[in-house]
Amino acid sequence: MTLSDELSKLAELRASGTLTEEEFARAKARLLNEQGGQGAQAGQAAQSNEPVVAAINAFRRSRSDRVIGGVCGGMARATGLAAWVWRLLFVILFIFAGAGLLVYLLLWIFVPSD
Repeated sequence: MTLSDELSKLAELRASGTLTEEEFARAKARLLNEQGGQGAQAGQAAQSNEPVVAAINAFRRSRSDRVIGGVCGGMARATGLAAWVWRLLFVILFIFAGAGLLVYLLLWIFVPSD
């Protein structure tokens, strides 16, 4: 059954009085969160990854706590660690492997600022 079919069936149930407005809203949100109605397993997988996805979507570079690009300030806000810890970690990665600068630059380019 396609997503539109399932939504129209829900609307019919609401119109007949079988579903309350609250039940209809919850069922509709659940269907839409299952990424096009690909089954209950897709919905369960999405629910198990919700905190990770929410954290990634909430990650932004900081405009107030910045030294160069605001990456460490944004990571501090997202993780709860102090910004100086992230700065120290990037410096250590830069000194030992050179990867700290590359990772920082990539985050600076691809992470939007708030």
